Parts: sequence; structure tokens; C-alpha cells
Amino acid sequence: MPKVRINRIKLVLTEQGKTNRELARELSKAESTVSRWCTNDAQPSLEMLHEIATKLNVDIRELLTPTIKHLEK
Repeated sequence: MPKVRINRIKLVLTEQGKTNRELARELSKAESTVSRWCTNDAQPSLEMLHEIATKLNVDIRELLTPTIKHLEK
């Protein structure tokens, strides 16, 4: 079964020109923890996702993969 990509943390970091290491430092988390989030091997709690969104200055929804594909009209 293929890995389900639940979060978009790595994509947002890339868009902002930031690294896992920088985010880990800002959150006072281990680099390995942030790396696991970025590869979708683990998921942050909702509270941590909120903190990540705050640190990256994005709406929390930008960190999640949409579950519904909107149809173009």
C-alpha cells in the first residue's frame, strides 16, 4: 500500500526556502522528528500543527493535503 501524504509541511518549507533543521530549531524539536513529519512517516498533533503554521506564517489548512478535489465548473 502506498504511503498516504497527509501533510504538506515539506512543500511549504521548500516554498519558503527553509529547511527541516530551521523548523526544528524554531519549534525546539529534534531534527529527526521534523524529518519524519516532512516524509509523512509520522504526523504532528493538531496543537503542533497549529504551532508549525504559526512559525511558517501560513493558514493551518496549507499544511494539510486536501481530502476533496474540487471540480471545475
